[in-house]
Amino acid sequence: MRQFFKTNKHSFKKMKNNLTLIAALALATVAYSQNQVDALRYSQLGFGGTARFNSMAGAYGALGSDFSTLSFNPAGLGMYRKSEVSFSPSVFYSATSSSYNGTSTGDDKLNFNFGNAGFVLTGRDESEKATWKGISLGFGYNRLANFHNRIFISGENKTSSMLDVFLAQSQGSSYDNLDQFGAQLAFDTWLIDSVNNGTYYSVLPNYGQTQTKSVETRGAVNEMVFSFAGSYKDKLYIGGTLGFPRINYSEEYTYTESLENDTMYGFKRYDYNYDLYTTGRGFNAKFGLIYRPLDAVRLGFAVHTPTYYNLKDSWSASMNSYFQGGTYSAQSPTGNYDYSLTTPARAIGSIAIVIKKYGLISADYEFIDYATARLRRGGGNGFGGGYAYASENNAIKKSYGAASNIRVGGELKVNPFSIRAGYALYGSPFKNNINDASTTSYTAGLGFREDDFYIDLAYVYSKSKQGYYLYDANLVDAATNITTSSNFMFTLGFRF
Repeated sequence: MRQFFKTNKHSFKKMKNNLTLIAALALATVAYSQNQVDALRYSQLGFGGTARFNSMAGAYGALGSDFSTLSFNPAGLGMYRKSEVSFSPSVFYSATSSSYNGTSTGDDKLNFNFGNAGFVLTGRDESEKATWKGISLGFGYNRLANFHNRIFISGENKTSSMLDVFLAQSQGSSYDNLDQFGAQLAFDTWLIDSVNNGTYYSVLPNYGQTQTKSVETRGAVNEMVFSFAGSYKDKLYIGGTLGFPRINYSEEYTYTESLENDTMYGFKRYDYNYDLYTTGRGFNAKFGLIYRPLDAVRLGFAVHTPTYYNLKDSWSASMNSYFQGGTYSAQSPTGNYDYSLTTPARAIGSIAIVIKKYGLISADYEFIDYATARLRRGGGNGFGGGYAYASENNAIKKSYGAASNIRVGGELKVNPFSIRAGYALYGSPFKNNINDASTTSYTAGLGFREDDFYIDLAYVYSKSKQGYYLYDANLVDAATNITTSSNFMFTLGFRF
């Protein structure tokens, strides 16, 4: 086949003209490198935790006596009057419908997890002389993000191929200098070849191939919390949390291009398979207060420091090509890289109106500037140790901006039952609306409470829309992904 490339140079004239432009695009981003997408993924959090917290859309910044507040406004811990232990099993279902070049597809995924588990120890002094009426300690974990999803995209492309990316990476390079996770795999499977002097061509000088991509993601951000809070005259509540979030993320995808009638090379199809695993731990601090100017009014404020993560990526890739005359396969080595990520700080302002016998209504406003996220050099472990991430951090500043998150929730009491509902709007992190990636959530739930135990149920429906590029955004139009999720949660708590 190498000889076949050499004897058919004339068929590459159109491709060669395109390569001049493609190479000029400086396609430095490869599949395994850490970039602005990773920074955003670990900076965006939901409102996980207990069923009561979820059923009110996380609008809990001015309320308390719920374990979820330890990850949002730890001053709410000071409002406990009894010690408590709770846990929250959850069933999460996500579905994504995709539209790409006029073709619609979809896929879905089911996941079982625990939204929270923890305990609170509370001491109270009800004497008239006491100024600090209560002190509480809390320990446990809350789930802050869920990455479980499946995506399937398919459509015909008449203007580009992912092989163009590998070509742009390869021009002027010898075989030994080709990217082991991309261009070298394409070369080893006869999808690209060098005719002379490091000039490369592909088996697709003309387009019109069918492109598909099947993606499955798994994992979560779970935060261990150690919290302390106090109640000053049952008017002012002050609290702090040391948070230790843990990231587990995996992504596996298969990208395919197929062509039914390729009489020139006998090319039929190729598959590019990619696996990424990210693990890591971080730490942050959260400080909050809640003030009751009136018995029915509560005002809350909380600030979260940036989260400082140490992360490790492991990745590998493989490629299979299918021709009328044979099948070829190639496998990359396994790459490893240690690095650091700093996610943005957060500020939350809250107000709640509480009518004890009848219920409450609450609202939160959260501000976060995604442009302040930063990737930083780490240990390296064999692939470019000490990389400074200058271009990636510049892309973060150019792509992302400040966002506002709004949460509103209410509770109606019909003792011993409670009926709850809420709404949340998480603003798009993208600057200048280049990509509308806002998320809306509608929530509902029921609760049953006695003196020594309680049961809460919650349902959260969320919807988001976002553009998704199969490969370099300079070469291909975005697919449109609409993702909906349903989270069913149950919390059982005991007081003592």
